[in-house]
Amino acid sequence: MIVHPELRRAALRARRPLLTATLLQGAVTLTHLGQAVLLAVALAHLARGHTGQLPWLLTGVLAVVAARAGLGTWQRRTATRAGAEVRVALRDELLAHLGRLGPAHLTTARAGAVRTTLVDGVEGVDAYVSRYLPQLLITLTVPPLVLVVLAAVEPAALLGLVPALLLALAGPRAWDRLLAARGKEHWDTYEGLGADYLEALQGMPALRAAGAVGRTRERLEKRSAALHRATVAKLRVSLVDTGITDLAIQGGTAAAALLACWSAVSGSTTATGTYLVLLLASECFRPVRDLAREWHAGYLGASAADGIAALRTAEPAVHDTGTAPGQWQAPPELRFENVRFTYEGAPEPALHGVSFTAPAGRTTAIVGPSGAGKSTLLALLLRHHDPHEGRITLDGRPTDQHSLDALRQGVAVVSQDTYLFHATIADNLRMARPDATDEDLTAAARVAGVHDEIAALPAGYATVLGERGATLSGGQRQRLALARALLADAPVLVLDEATSAVDERREADIVRELLSAAGDRTVLVIAHRLAAVRHAEHIVVLDGGRVDAAGDHTGLVAAGGVYARLVEAGRTHPGELAA
Repeated sequence: MIVHPELRRAALRARRPLLTATLLQGAVTLTHLGQAVLLAVALAHLARGHTGQLPWLLTGVLAVVAARAGLGTWQRRTATRAGAEVRVALRDELLAHLGRLGPAHLTTARAGAVRTTLVDGVEGVDAYVSRYLPQLLITLTVPPLVLVVLAAVEPAALLGLVPALLLALAGPRAWDRLLAARGKEHWDTYEGLGADYLEALQGMPALRAAGAVGRTRERLEKRSAALHRATVAKLRVSLVDTGITDLAIQGGTAAAALLACWSAVSGSTTATGTYLVLLLASECFRPVRDLAREWHAGYLGASAADGIAALRTAEPAVHDTGTAPGQWQAPPELRFENVRFTYEGAPEPALHGVSFTAPAGRTTAIVGPSGAGKSTLLALLLRHHDPHEGRITLDGRPTDQHSLDALRQGVAVVSQDTYLFHATIADNLRMARPDATDEDLTAAARVAGVHDEIAALPAGYATVLGERGATLSGGQRQRLALARALLADAPVLVLDEATSAVDERREADIVRELLSAAGDRTVLVIAHRLAAVRHAEHIVVLDGGRVDAAGDHTGLVAAGGVYARLVEAGRTHPGELAA
């Protein structure tokens, strides 16, 4: 009966409705006791042949039943509201924490496992908190009160009830450790299967292309079989608990009934007392039976508690300690100063003393071979990680002095792997700026080179996109993401392979219009094709985590080196300038 600290913490989010639900559950239990007393008195009158009071007693029973129905409905509604408050608050907290953890967390955690915790785990906590915990409090308070009443009526009945009640409550605790182990095994398997299914659904095109659908199905079948075995193992232990409880309840009730009958035969108890013992003995165990039922309802929440606690307490790669405002009066100068960074477990640093300046209000391109460190630069700029040496500044202020929200609102990023939501095109665009007018949407879409294609759709900007924008081509998705970034109107705009899915001729036009529309923004362009970088006012060439050269296109080509070789490779194999 030890309640997991995470579940206690969750319950505190809805203290008042949970307390009200518990009190109402207590009132419902009292109606059962009142009904038992009225029936005992009625049966005693009937046994003595006194039927004059029966109509009133039976009317009282009906009134108690009606009151119980009303109280039960009220209790269920209150418990449901309490569970909903817990569920919403816990899910909001976990989602907010995931935002603080950032993309770095999802490089080690599987998205499907996180989804299982957020959805199924939190739903289980709802049932545990709203149903099991109130019943646990009732079970710990009502049976002792009933025993006190029975002690006054027929003390001998306690000889059967007290040992049985102790066995029903304490006996299953011997299996708690094994049950917890089986529960963790079940949850881990359940979480892993959910992650596998989500991964298979998201990667179905790749699986089909590789001819791996059949192998994936076999693997999922094996994982499903493992979940079945874990579920059965958990149920075996749970059934032992239930068996012990049922044995104690049935044995205690039978023992109390035999003692009551013996007392009635010996004449030591009145008829009313005998019936009270018979009926209240059953009511003494009712909360215990109800507790076993609610335990099974909330068991998933108990199993998920460790996973929820692990997610909630996960440490972000960087801590949000900055306090400086994120608004810049003018586009900021971006400077990398002797930046060095090594990924955990990597044998070599990803960046070795990188230093360069992206002038304010100008366009700076970053190019280099694969693995040169371009993506790492972007991750450090957005503070998904912090440099191990050196610093990154915006207008002379280190990025770690800005709050994460302010920093990331000031830097709009369009990446190669764009994400569009299952919503209308207009809604997807307005995620960057909710108050954007239709004219704003059109202007941004024109600059991104996608307005004409949107206008050609039957519903135009009201067209609902499939999940992840699956109903659009790769180029259309990227251009919509570009339009969304332009709407954000952030002073720093980063284009990370933002036009890689667009053909080169259109890419050149889009980049030219985009840089013109960027106005006085500070723009960073990370690209793998010449059309996206040759018009940049400043080009930084990375190689092996170091700055190899910097300058404009003409000067870098004339100087030879890494950039000249990349340009030559692009001429020999168009579109293959390495990223």
